[in-house]
Amino acid sequence: MYKIKVNQKHDFEVDRKAEELTVNGSNIQADIKQLNDKLYHIINNNGSYNAEVVSFDHEAKTAEIKVNNNIYTLAAKDQFDVLLDKMGLSNLMAAKVSDIKAPMPGMVLKVLVEEGAKIKKGDNLFVLEAMKMENIIKAPADVIIKNIKIKPGDKVEKGQILIIF
Repeated sequence: MYKIKVNQKHDFEVDRKAEELTVNGSNIQADIKQLNDKLYHIINNNGSYNAEVVSFDHEAKTAEIKVNNNIYTLAAKDQFDVLLDKMGLSNLMAAKVSDIKAPMPGMVLKVLVEEGAKIKKGDNLFVLEAMKMENIIKAPADVIIKNIKIKPGDKVEKGQILIIF
């Protein structure tokens, strides 16, 4: 059983056992054909739908799906996530990130963010040159930049605090 929130406002309870699909307690008799690893064709209630998986994050249980050129954002919770919510423990799973440290010694080539900026997980923060290779350092979580302690041309040591969130 999964609880799925679509576009952060519509809730669905979905269950799948063998070939049987149930949505909000109703059995769905859809013909679903997988065309490739990201593209599906669905026929349901005399309607034809093309569905494409635009992005999928298995760990966060989120996805973006394009259905007939409309994009939908999905967030899923399994029975364990629901249980953690009921017990008030779901916030313990959220990553608490207060800074980013240099992963290796090197020289800062570019700083791609500014203080006060709201950054999403995976956004580029800065470029660090180490052993003649350019490494783009990305945000580990959704954060707000409080203080940038580096500028282009700075030499940094491994473990040195570079940005504070």
